[in-house]
Amino acid sequence: MTDAVATQAGTESIIRLEAVNKWYGTFQVLTDIDLSVRTGERIVICGPSGSGKSTLIRCINRLETVQKGKIVVDGIELTAGGKNVDAVRAEVGMVFQQFNLFPHLTILQNCTLAPMRSRAMTKDEAEEVAMKYLTRVRIPEQAHKYPSQLSGGQQQRVAIARALCMSPKIMLFDEPTSALDPEMVKEVLDTMIGLAEDGMTMLCVTHEMGFARSVADRVIFMADGKIVEQAPPEEFFGSPKHEKTRQFLGQILSSHQAH
Repeated sequence: MTDAVATQAGTESIIRLEAVNKWYGTFQVLTDIDLSVRTGERIVICGPSGSGKSTLIRCINRLETVQKGKIVVDGIELTAGGKNVDAVRAEVGMVFQQFNLFPHLTILQNCTLAPMRSRAMTKDEAEEVAMKYLTRVRIPEQAHKYPSQLSGGQQQRVAIARALCMSPKIMLFDEPTSALDPEMVKEVLDTMIGLAEDGMTMLCVTHEMGFARSVADRVIFMADGKIVEQAPPEEFFGSPKHEKTRQFLGQILSSHQAH
């Protein structure tokens, strides 16, 4: 019995969504979402535009609130509100489509701001951590420049480094490459692959199916605010079960061939 309990603890969910529903006015954007994510699991969420993917991950750090259902992150119930929200946000890093860097601060200052405010680090401590992660995303030499002096791909790597400076347990990526020129996509995906190899718990909304194939433990397909299908990559791409999934993969494939 004790062995079984111990094994179970190793596979406990760090994120749990139970019967989550969300509306914008009368429009239901999420319908009965059940999702459980294990520590260290890497999940790619894909689906057509307007399927609720971004809304789903924005609910995990309460950038969006839900009207019904339960969200538990790292043992803290988010849907209970109040102080819980701050506690969860301290553990969850988020990287957006737009880089959301402060234009008037240097790259280093962008990275040290949150650790000094939320983690009570000294300036020296925060700068040491920031340089560690700027090195990790391969742009330490850009530390004293401003965001406008960097390419889009570099700015997105700064955004990733900035999130890592808070030592999050979970990283959320919301279409991190969709605002980038094609030649910059690879440098950001390479950075994310490195994180995945380090065992970071990751949820990534993306259309980059090559990334999903090589990195994801599980691919989730959403349509019309529902999780339609989820499976390991080889199964998801090799033998999708749902007609909507097959259509989506067919469209992605033909658009890549067109390019």
